[in-house]
Formats: sequence, C-alpha cells, structure tokens
Amino acid sequence: MLVAGEPSGDRLAAELITALRQEILERPANPGPDDLQPLDRQIAPKFFGAGGPAMAAAGVELEINMMGHAVTGLTEVIKSLGNFRRLFNQLKQLAVERQPDLLICVDFSGFNRRFSGAIRKLVNRQSGMFQNWRPKIVQFVSPQVWASRPGRAKKLTRELDLLLSIIPFEKDWYAQRTPDLNVQFVGHPIIDRYLHFKHPPKPASSEPPLVALLPGSRTSELKHHLPPILEAVETMRAKTNARFEMVLPDETLVELARSFNPSPAVALRVGGLPELLSTATLAIASTGTVTMECAYFGVPTVALYKTSGATYQVGKRIITVKYMAMPNLLADEPLFPEFIQHDATGENLARAALDLLNNPERRAVMQKRLSEIIRSLGGPGAPQRAAAAVLDLF
Repeated sequence: MLVAGEPSGDRLAAELITALRQEILERPANPGPDDLQPLDRQIAPKFFGAGGPAMAAAGVELEINMMGHAVTGLTEVIKSLGNFRRLFNQLKQLAVERQPDLLICVDFSGFNRRFSGAIRKLVNRQSGMFQNWRPKIVQFVSPQVWASRPGRAKKLTRELDLLLSIIPFEKDWYAQRTPDLNVQFVGHPIIDRYLHFKHPPKPASSEPPLVALLPGSRTSELKHHLPPILEAVETMRAKTNARFEMVLPDETLVELARSFNPSPAVALRVGGLPELLSTATLAIASTGTVTMECAYFGVPTVALYKTSGATYQVGKRIITVKYMAMPNLLADEPLFPEFIQHDATGENLARAALDLLNNPERRAVMQKRLSEIIRSLGGPGAPQRAAAAVLDLF
C-alpha cells in the first residue's frame, strides 16, 4: 500500500514502484534448508493505495486520487481539516481491509506521519491467535523535523521500520538523536530524472537573457507569490532586455496565473521545466523543491516564500533552520538570495535579479558551488537503492 498526496510524491512513488518490480525480478529465490516448497520471490507484487496519475500509470490500483488535496499554510490546513479527516479514515479502513505486507508513505509528511502512526497503534493493539497482521512501515522522504520541532524524531522510531532519506545530512542528524531509527540515505531522485536529458545548445551571448519564473505548484503558493514576481518583472523590463517564461504544472494553474494579468512579455507554459532551466540565465522561484532543480541545471536563483500572516507568525516561532531553500541549507550559506514574507517584494526581487544578471562573474562562482552541491546528492540509482532497502526489510 502506498500513500502519496501531491504531484512530487506521486512521481517519487511511481519511480520506486518500477524499481521494486525490477529488484524483485533480479533477486534469486533463497529458500532455507527445510523449506520444501519455497515462496517464489519473483511473484509479481500488487500495489494499491492513494496517489495520482503517475502511480496509476506504474500499475497501482488507485483507490483514492489525492491530487489537488495538498495545501500549504496554517489557515489553508484548518479549512481543509474535514476533507483530510475523511481521506484519513478512508485510507485507514482500506488498510484494515486489505492488510498489506508493506505500507510506504511517500512525502506528504503532515498527513503521512499521522497515518503511519495510526496504523502502528492499530496493529500494536491487536490481540488473539489470528491477529497477526504486522506490516512493515516505510517513510520515503524524511519529514523536515530537523527544521522545526526536532523532538518528533523520537516518535518516528516507534512508528517506522525504515526511513528513506534523499538529503545527505539527514542520516547523521538522526544518528545523533535517534540511533535506533533505521535511516538509509538513498540519494536524490533528481539525478536519475535528468541523467539522459539532452541539453539544447546554450543561447549565444548576444541573445537576451532568459529569466525563468517559478511561483510554485499549488494554488495557495501562486496567490501569494505571483504579485511580487510580476511586480519584479515590470521593474526589470525597464532596465533589461531579458525574456521571461513561467512554467506551471497544469492548465488550471496557468488560468489562475492569467487572472493576475501578467505582462504580455511573460510567456506562460504547462510543463517543460528542464527545457526551460537548461537555457535560462536566471530564475525567480519559490523556496520549494524546484530550487533543487534550479541547482541541478546550474541556474542562479532568487528565492521567495510568502504565506498567510497566521502561518508566518507560527512558523517563525518554530522553524530553527537558517534558510528556506534547500540549496542554501546544503551549502550552509545564502547561495541563493532569499526573501521571506514581508521582504518578498517586487522591488527586492528585481534588485537581486538585476544584480545577478549584470554580474556574470558572480553567476559563475554560484554555478561552481551548485555543481559541488549536486555531487553530494549521490550518484544515479536512487530508486534502485530505495527499492533494495525496502526489500531488505523482508
């Protein structure tokens, strides 16, 4: 059983499923000496659960489509509590009815952390001769407990059999605080995704610079991020001949972006992020996972994050890390200029972006540092290493 709640997790789960099937096929049966009728380990596994189109395409029996349910921010979560409770109870009932051997929770940490804990409690309360359901429980992508409320790490030890990490520093962080938690760093899937991507020719130096605009992949992110980004574009247009392209994951978000009346100079497109980043001179992006893709393609980036006032007031009291963008955390320095909440203004974004556009030497230094960060993420084969770690549980 797999549970993924947003497009990035849906894609991660699909990659893991493909790798699990291959790993099972490649592992020879290894019966014990007294096993006269060994289980054939090459029997095709069955996958079911909740996710999206990528998981369905990978052969998951999709009981619940979770796409469109992901939200960010305290007020947005509160508004969606009823919906999340309904989904939670549906999935819990599904797990009880199907009794999977393995539960893999993929990212979506707020929901999945509670779900894996509920399943563990349910299993531990079982009693009786025929109550022998003991699923292995795996979390793929660590919840960012190292960024806020680190005490929650101890709960993971009680709830999980395996935590698959894609960030290099997490394994040591957990080892120092919860040494009994089985944490495996498998590498970052971004390496495999773009391993065979054919980079188009770089634009000639005489061509106008291309600025990638990446406001986020959720409705709430666009509502907060588009106004300052579009304001920055207007300021930059008066001072540079740069071209601007905005990539969004689906047509619904493109229509939302159009409702903000962007300048005709901003080209909107659905998908094609690697093609855009492979030719972009600069990016203005939300501090989410897209900053790692900017880092992979060596694109100097100005990062921003805005949310509701209530969410910000809570967040600033509990978040302990110095930076929001993951490349900055991995570099342990503000490699990408970051503008958070009240500082995320069009004026500030434009000033930082123009400074980078007009300073090729600074961009070159940044690109060199980004290449070092990407090398720290592990080589190709992250899905295969994750699949091997999962099967080793059995």
